[in-house]
Amino acid sequence: MSLRAGCFPVCCLGLCLWSAGCGAVASTNGSTPLTHLQRAKVFLAAGDFRRAVDACRQEVQEHPSARSYLYLTYVYQALDAYVESLARADQWVAMEQLSLNLSSGGPEDLLDPPNVLARMAKEMIQASARQQADVTAGLATRLDPSVVAVVWPQQTAWRKANPDGWWLTVPPDWPW
Repeated sequence: MSLRAGCFPVCCLGLCLWSAGCGAVASTNGSTPLTHLQRAKVFLAAGDFRRAVDACRQEVQEHPSARSYLYLTYVYQALDAYVESLARADQWVAMEQLSLNLSSGGPEDLLDPPNVLARMAKEMIQASARQQADVTAGLATRLDPSVVAVVWPQQTAWRKANPDGWWLTVPPDWPW
């Protein structure tokens, strides 16, 4: 990962990660535990989609809401976009690493079996991520269509403004 001018990693007593946009990820010094969605944001920045999905699923389980379903939907869509970016950049080793990340402990519905060719993994991951995104988006819409009407334009604008890496964090308009 290259660093932009003026952006540098900071090592301190907590967890500190940075994405290509710098400052897109929260850090903690141990005083306040991160929420599931805050953890998902950190995992997205790291490219750890398995843990990002798991954190969102925990949020849906413990605090079901249209927003929690939409966050999970966004993570599935981010996974799909990341896979597509790896394929366009001809980064098949990174695709194999992603496949291993997804297959080592869940979510089982995204990938099975773990030892597949990278190009096959791409198709399997994308098809599953798209299917899961459609399901969770439908659940969010059934819960609260007014929230969906606000959140979709935000994430659409975010994607358009950041076409080469939106999948590494969530829109800044999302305070949750």
